[in-house]
Order: sequence, then structure tokens, then C-alpha cells
Amino acid sequence: MEVTPLVPEGRQVIQSYQADGFTIGGERHAGSVLVWPTVTQAWPVGSFDEVTEAALAPLLEAAALPDVLVLGTGATFRMIDPRLRQRLRQRGIVVECMTTAAACRTFNVLLVEDRKVAAALIAVGD
Repeated sequence: MEVTPLVPEGRQVIQSYQADGFTIGGERHAGSVLVWPTVTQAWPVGSFDEVTEAALAPLLEAAALPDVLVLGTGATFRMIDPRLRQRLRQRGIVVECMTTAAACRTFNVLLVEDRKVAAALIAVGD
């Protein structure tokens, strides 16, 4: 028996990831992306070393901030600088770092739970 999670109306799930991008909500996105429950945008970050507060500005300037930011760090797990983590926490955002593969799965789980989540995903091949 196939079990399909109930995705809240109007939300987009991350369907797949490849070395050069993602398929989200039925659309193909090349390169790294920022993902909200209803919108995906290109993210000009090619490696983990480029993840800075300035790189996260589109997320931080959004009308509704997420409670959780799932940060896909590429093929290898990395942790963000504790100072950046603290600055995001001061804005009410908890950052969960994990490989991009794990971040895609985690975003979808939190989305189905109807949580205020966003994802910053570094393309695996970048």
C-alpha cells in the first residue's frame, strides 16, 4: 500500500535533487536555491564557504521569517559559524545544518507538519 503524506494546500515539496540542481513543486531549478513553502528562488552560492549573513539576506528580508532554516551544506556535513548561528537565532530562526540530501528530506517533513520552514540548499555538485 502506498502512503502519500498530506501536503498542506499551496505548498511545494522538494521532489528530487541532482548534482546540478533540484526539482521542486514540479519545476526544475539549476544550481543552489532558497526554498520557502510556496516559492523557490535561485541562490548564487556555489560552496559552503559562501554561506554568510549577506548570502542569506533574501531569506532574512522576507515578509515572514521562518522558525526553522534547514541548511543543506552540499555533499558533506558542515556547521555554520557560531556567530552567524547566534545572529539568526536573535531573529528567531533556528538553523539546522545537514547534507543537502538530508536537508531536502527534512524540509519536506517539516512542510507536511505545516511548520514555518525555509531551506537554503547548496547544489550537491557545487
